Parts: sequence; C-alpha cells; structure tokens
Amino acid sequence: MEFLYEYGLFFAKVITFVIAVIAIIAAIAGAAHKQKHKKGELEINDLTEQYADVEQHMLEHLLSKEELKKHDKELKKKEKEQAKAAKSGEVETKPRLYVVEFKGSIDAKEVDSLREEISAILSVATKEDEVFVRLESGGGMVHGYGLASSQLDRIRQQGIPLTASVDKVAASGGYMMACVADKIIAAPFAILGSIGVIAQIPNFNKLLKKSNIEFEQLTAGEYKRTLTMFGENTDKGREKFVEELEETHGLFKDFVGEHRPSLDIAKVATGEHWFGTKAKELGLVDNIQTSDDYLQNAAKERSVIAVKYSVKKGLADKFAKAASLSIEQTAGKLLQKNRIFPS
Repeated sequence: MEFLYEYGLFFAKVITFVIAVIAIIAAIAGAAHKQKHKKGELEINDLTEQYADVEQHMLEHLLSKEELKKHDKELKKKEKEQAKAAKSGEVETKPRLYVVEFKGSIDAKEVDSLREEISAILSVATKEDEVFVRLESGGGMVHGYGLASSQLDRIRQQGIPLTASVDKVAASGGYMMACVADKIIAAPFAILGSIGVIAQIPNFNKLLKKSNIEFEQLTAGEYKRTLTMFGENTDKGREKFVEELEETHGLFKDFVGEHRPSLDIAKVATGEHWFGTKAKELGLVDNIQTSDDYLQNAAKERSVIAVKYSVKKGLADKFAKAASLSIEQTAGKLLQKNRIFPS
C-alpha cells in the first residue's frame, strides 16, 4: 500500500508536470505564430584577408627584426605597385572562390539558407569564378536532399565550376548533394557513399490486441497506407512498400550515375559506406584533401569569399530554447528525486 501511495503521488506529479509543459508549448507556439515572417541577412567574409592576417601574425613572431623589416618593405612596395596599376586600370580582377557550408539535418531544413546563398552568388558570379561547398551530412529525407541537390545543380547549369568538400561525412542524401559537383575532395577518414534507401517503422498491433484495444484506419485508395504502426500489416502491404523503396533507390542510382558516369553504380550503390581513401579508389571522390588545404592554396590565386545566410532568432525562439532547457533540468531533478532512471 505504501508503494502504491508513493507511486500514485509520483504519477500525479508527472501528470501535473506534463500539463504544465503542454501549456508552455502552446503559449510558445501562439507567440511564434503571431510573429511576422523573419527575414535573414547575408554575411560576407573575405577569407583571403583572414589568411593574410594569420600569415603576417606568424611572421612577426618568427622573423628577426631585420628579416621582418625587409619583408614589410617588400610588402609595401607590392601594395604601391598594385595601387598604381589600379589607377591606370591595368589591374586584372582576381577570380573569386565563393565558399558556402551545408551541415544537413534529417529533414535538410538548412536548404532554406542554401538557396538564398546560391541565389546571391549567382547574381554576381562569372564562369571564371568557382563555388566551394563544405558538406557535412549523414543523409535524411529524400525530398529534402533532392531539393538541396537541385540547388547545387543551379550552379553547374550556369557553367560555374563547383567543388564539394567532405571533411567528415557525406553519406546517402549527403552524397547525393556531393555528386552534383564537378570535383569532390575528401579527408582521408571522411565517410562517403551509403547509396541506398532505408525505412523502418514499429508496430504495436499485438500490444493493442493484448490490451483489448481496437484500432481502426480508414483509407480511400488501395495503397494509401501500405504499412501502419497500430494496425495489422499484410504481406501485400509490405511488398508494395518494398517496391516503393526499390523505385526510390533506382532514382538515386540514376541521379548519381548521371553526375558521375565513370562510377560502377552496381558496385557502389549497395548501401555501403567507405572512408575517403577507399572512396577515391572506387571513384566516389576525385582527390584526398581537406577543405582547409584547398582554401589556403586557392587564396594565393583567388579572392576567397565566404557567403552565409542567417536568420536572427526572435523572442519566441529564444523563449522556446530557455523553456526547453528548463523542462529538461526539471524532469531530471524529478526523476532523480524519485529514483527513477531510464534503463
């Protein structure tokens, strides 16, 4: 009886806590809905200047006073020559290398920023320029990464060279994006590939039956719902679901094969992934190199410009983050106090 009393008291606390959480979420959602559509802004950074500043800082610590004085003299002479040439109109503008970053989530929501960045670049870029995308993604939803790949394809359609760099991972949807590029570079231990499709879903039908709970699902159309979480799945439904997966996989393989025709698709489209060095042997990447090496070398001949589109968080977003943190902390204290821990 004492156990039941303590359990009932704890259950009441949990219910109260859940109701409070729902109320907070509802308030946040209401505040976010009332906010006007937030516009972001482009951030443009000259990485060439940053590299030059770092080099100068290193030289100041490494060279002797005489060597540094000589270096500064040569640098000033070069700057004067460039200024003189600029006045006479003899200076040729350096081609630019535009840098964008894409760290993808499951739903590839970052494509909203990517499309803005690419649109901005395409408004000024020429065929002498280049776009460099730093990719990091383990993949996710087909439609999200399909759109992200299409955004990168806009660059190639304009005849502007596109290079994709993978320092950590570009698998599944991430590789779908990478293969659009004219050239792919990867770090030695970067993960690439996973040209496959996966879908998984739990089924609670047996548990519902055991508890004498009925579940009804009404559809119009034979294959409106092939598999379900709560109903009883059929072999016919499973077959149709697998058929849809195979169809998606076929589209994925065709897409990769179109952009990298030299690949042996049958060999690499097995759903496996490989590290950078092996991926190069298979033809999934062109060179083994980190993005840092590539950009630092490019800065000697090009103007390296980082382009980033960001949206400032509104009051509702900040409140939501603070509330989420508070809820996690409260839940942790509540579980610890009642000695209930996840297994």
